[in-house]
Formats: sequence, C-alpha cells, structure tokens
Amino acid sequence: MKLTGKVHRYGTNVDTDVIIPARYLKFSEPAELAKHCMEDLDADFLKRVRPGDIIVAESNFGCGSSREHAPIALKAAGISCIVATSFARIFFRNAIDIGLPILEADDAPSGCQMGDTLEVDLESGEIRNLTRDTVFKAKPYPPFMMELIQAGGLVEYTKRRLATGPRAQ
Repeated sequence: MKLTGKVHRYGTNVDTDVIIPARYLKFSEPAELAKHCMEDLDADFLKRVRPGDIIVAESNFGCGSSREHAPIALKAAGISCIVATSFARIFFRNAIDIGLPILEADDAPSGCQMGDTLEVDLESGEIRNLTRDTVFKAKPYPPFMMELIQAGGLVEYTKRRLATGPRAQ
C-alpha cells in the first residue's frame, strides 16, 4: 500500500491538546473534530491540508492525554499517514485502531521540509522524498497491521471478520 502526499512538518512533543484542543472534545463526529484540527499549533493547517497529505514530526508525537479524538481529527482532516522519530505509545495504538498509518523513521524528519512530496510504502517501510530525491527506511507493517489499516481500523476489521468467519489456518 503506497501513500503519496505533501508534507506538513512539525517538531517535538506535539501533544494531543494541540492536535485537537480540549474545548472541542464535546464533539465526537470526525468531520466536526477535523474543523478544529491543529488550530492552536498551526492556524493555517486547515487552509493547506489536502486529502492524502502526510505529517512529518520529530519525537514524541501524540503525547499528552490518551484521547482517540486526536488521530480521528487528523484522519478526518485528510492526513493519510504520520512519520516521526517516535510516538507516544497510546497515540500509536489509537492511530492504528482507527486505521491511520504511522511510521517511525529516525532520519526522515531531518530530511523533509514543509511542502515536500513524500511517497510512503507501508509494506516495505520505504519513505521516498520525491522533492529531494532521498529515501528513508522505517520498519514495515506486519501483515496483521496491514489488514487493520486496509480495513480502515479495528472496528471495520472486526466487522469484516465477523461477517466472513475466521480465516482458514
């Protein structure tokens, strides 16, 4: 599965309170959350973001509270993937659970700038910066996690499994 999009570049410790500010937690609909995504960190984010775009950040992306509103807001805003040197563990799990691919790649943030175009291959872990003609490597997704991502998250994956029955061993 390959994803291609423009880079939205951020630094370290991007916490869930700036991804979706707490004052909007009264909403649960993804489209409503998306309207306020990143507004306290990057006032122009929603003006620039296009479906398929990719966030590239440094360490500890998604730190802070354990709310799943943050990855939901990012996905609903059009973000197709997040690449960072590290993620807060709960954010990592919440992102996978809702079908938002995230990859850890130590060198990618230093080799990407706002507006660059990336191509991300989830199955191989290859991250290609098409603007700068550079390649970075992340750990590829194992088959089970690819199934979750391709299904659109844990809920959709489970619905499909229940509808089709268990896989043949």
